[in-house]
Amino acid sequence: MTLRMEDSSDVAGVRVVNLAAFKDDAAARLVDALREAGKLVISLVAAKDRVIGHVAFSAIRMEPPSGEVRVVALGPLAVLPEEQRSGVGTRLVREGLRFAESLGYTHVVLLGGAYYHRFGFVPTPPFQIRSVYDAGDHFMILALTGLAMPVDVMMTYEPEFAESGC
Repeated sequence: MTLRMEDSSDVAGVRVVNLAAFKDDAAARLVDALREAGKLVISLVAAKDRVIGHVAFSAIRMEPPSGEVRVVALGPLAVLPEEQRSGVGTRLVREGLRFAESLGYTHVVLLGGAYYHRFGFVPTPPFQIRSVYDAGDHFMILALTGLAMPVDVMMTYEPEFAESGC
């Protein structure tokens, strides 16, 4: 298996993976919309003879802004059902986080569950970090660098999230 940045020949395969991994087409529509709008900061694929996994990172705005804190949003993460529980998702997330840090991002947020604790993500409520998605402990953050967590801020996702139904 190889991990690499998505290229134009991967678009159909990324869509297939997102459609197969989720119960509806919202994630596939989201990735398509973010790509079309040029808002995919990082788009990694895992491939064998075809695309078997994908992770997307997109810009997120923080209010009030902080000069040294740069945040990116992880999601969606998708792996073909027959390839799940084989380490594909873990490798995609780890490589995406490494790449995000290399691009100068200091923190990553996501909407997710216990799966993401293994990477160091923690729930945001203790930091009063909010988003329009009232997700409680499912809205999580990870510090990529030694910077402290932002406190009492609002994270605003790109409009494509709401428009796609995510």
